[in-house]
Amino acid sequence: MTEVPYFIDIESAVALATKTLLSVGVEDVPLDEAHGRILADDLRSKVDDPPFDNSAMDGFAFIHEDTLHPPTTLKIVQTIQAGERETTQPLQPGQASRIMTGGPMPPGADSILPIERCEMNEAGNEVTLTEQGRPHFIRKQGENLKRGEVTLEKGTTLTPANVGLCATMGWPTVPVFKRAKVAILSTGDELKLPGEALEAHEIYESNSFGLAGLVDWMGHEAIRYPSVNDSMDALRSSLDTAAKECDLILTSGGVSMGEWDYVRKIMEEEGDVHFWRVKIRPGSPPLFGTWNGTPIFGLPGNPASSHVVFRVLVAPYLRASMHGGGPKEHHLMVELGEDIKGDATCLALRRISIDTSGDHPIAYSTGHQGSGNLGGVARADGLTLLSPGQPSNKGDRCRAMFL
Repeated sequence: MTEVPYFIDIESAVALATKTLLSVGVEDVPLDEAHGRILADDLRSKVDDPPFDNSAMDGFAFIHEDTLHPPTTLKIVQTIQAGERETTQPLQPGQASRIMTGGPMPPGADSILPIERCEMNEAGNEVTLTEQGRPHFIRKQGENLKRGEVTLEKGTTLTPANVGLCATMGWPTVPVFKRAKVAILSTGDELKLPGEALEAHEIYESNSFGLAGLVDWMGHEAIRYPSVNDSMDALRSSLDTAAKECDLILTSGGVSMGEWDYVRKIMEEEGDVHFWRVKIRPGSPPLFGTWNGTPIFGLPGNPASSHVVFRVLVAPYLRASMHGGGPKEHHLMVELGEDIKGDATCLALRRISIDTSGDHPIAYSTGHQGSGNLGGVARADGLTLLSPGQPSNKGDRCRAMFL
């Protein structure tokens, strides 16, 4: 029997998990439904953009050499509008075309001057240019997009600008990865839904709601299942159902070393565990493996831990499954504004507020750092990324992750 990797660093955990990526398939969606989705293939432009040389200004088009010694008076021979269908007249020396923004450049013209730098006579048949022409006011064919070139790569998240770019390229629909269906199972006899009456030993279940929000933030579909009692039979039944109905399973609770940690027990006895425990604080108990062939992350039951582990382990896994696409956390260097507890053996992910009003970002603790304190996560701008043993006193600098 192969020994399961135990208490590994976060980089190794991500690497092991991403050996068993999701396979969610591809679908074509219209542009109106593409916002936030992730491209499943490279997109090549179907057109040149601009499709022809055109004016970037309302003004006049002419031959640049005619304006070397301003002011220069030229004869107006035509007016060209954006979307002009008629063939434009080639320009000769001494001639100018009145032209609107987006209008095609007439043959022979190589320069533009905005209308505010020009003076037309009362008859409207001559224009005096008060400055030399500006060749850079011409938008050249294909300067933004060239037909046949890859403009957006597989794995690109379709932001509003990218969706507009798809339309510019001529794509009415785009191939995107299907949204993964992610099962969320909380475990524990003590859990009740918010709004239900609590007995003395019970608490409100919060992890599934927070995890569902994180799944939605990543662009996938969260399916919350009823909380599972501390029973191997109940847990097995719920896992079997989730494995049939979903692409990925997230459990919370039951992965530590206690007698009642049934997620760990059932995975060790009946599932396929790829690793267990990770060198992070908070959140060291997580496991990853498969249940009936479906990938599963066993997350800690403490609310702050489950949220942090999603950010540093599940989110990278989902991005890798989408060819790198999806929302990303931004990393930065911060100066500690107070002493913050690190850890000798683990990556310390302390919840911090980040003051960016000065010359450089300064990080402060959000308060009590207990793994059950979800309020500290709610108040946090980010997490420290304190390496094992790294100094973490006031004035020290460290990497941090914006949430």
